[in-house]
Amino acid sequence: VLARWRNKVCCFNDDMQGTAAVALAAVLAGLRSTGGSLDQQTFLFLGAGEAGTAIGELVARQLVHAHGLCLQEARQRCFFVDSKGLVCAARRHELQQHKLSFAHCRPYLLDLATAVAELRPSVLIGAAAQPGAFTQDILRLMGQLNKHPFIFPLSNPTSMAECTAEQVFAATEGRAIFASGSPNDPLVLPGGKQIFPTQANNAYVFPAVGHAAVITRCTTITDEVFLEAASALAQFATPDQLQQGRLFPPLTDIRQTSEVLIAHLADFMVQKGLGQLPEGVRGRLDRQEWLSVVKERMFDPTRSRKGGSGGSGLSGVGRKPPVEGVASERQQQTLVHSKL
Repeated sequence: VLARWRNKVCCFNDDMQGTAAVALAAVLAGLRSTGGSLDQQTFLFLGAGEAGTAIGELVARQLVHAHGLCLQEARQRCFFVDSKGLVCAARRHELQQHKLSFAHCRPYLLDLATAVAELRPSVLIGAAAQPGAFTQDILRLMGQLNKHPFIFPLSNPTSMAECTAEQVFAATEGRAIFASGSPNDPLVLPGGKQIFPTQANNAYVFPAVGHAAVITRCTTITDEVFLEAASALAQFATPDQLQQGRLFPPLTDIRQTSEVLIAHLADFMVQKGLGQLPEGVRGRLDRQEWLSVVKERMFDPTRSRKGGSGGSGLSGVGRKPPVEGVASERQQQTLVHSKL
């Protein structure tokens, strides 16, 4: 559905593209902490559904965009294990279409444990909803193979997660970079350091992409928008937050995080010719002016209805009064958020 409509209407699939963007952002943020580079990483995924392969595809496109790899070479940095073992060229006859790009010419491997031992990944991502699939042996091996293994059990709810934060940090002596799909409680490492495990929640990405598209009357939401969202979000955590295990600002600060990311993406969409300046705005806006536009057009339940239905007027910055509310009906209709 997404492939059919993405270039015809303004739409995106959060389960695929939103998940991919927040996962990539978590990797990029983690690399800020470890000092590594994306082109030095090998990715191994447990689960080869469309959400998992969407992460792999966005990682590959970031390698093309930021590191100059060709797309085929970039995809070869990502490996997938499904219910029948390693996705590889020998299985092409039985694979679904979305897996074929990652069916590399590698020997078949039966299971995840064997794949970790043979492929020696630096990033292990769970997207199979197989609780406990990241066993202590696998986690310990990841810790032996890498100074700072990236371990992301992204399946949710918590009962379906591949492992817990406590298991990861215990097996890796506190050296792992961790993000999960479900929340994990803070924990204290043996040396007394407190860790706040990251929840890689799509809420960091999809409201920002959607609202930026509405504000700019975006015509199409390209892969480059999600690359930009991931790259920008990866810079949000402070050095102190990274030291605490936080790859993103706390979800309690999601409104402030979203404001900045919406402004960034709205400017990106306009600069790339995907969208237009907001209604009532004349002339190119700087960062602070974009942020002002976004804040004024975001719904705020604390505002009095006397001033409008949650959004305020657009005073200053060469603007004329906007349509009342967060966005006009015509603007809202430009965005079709397709959850497949």
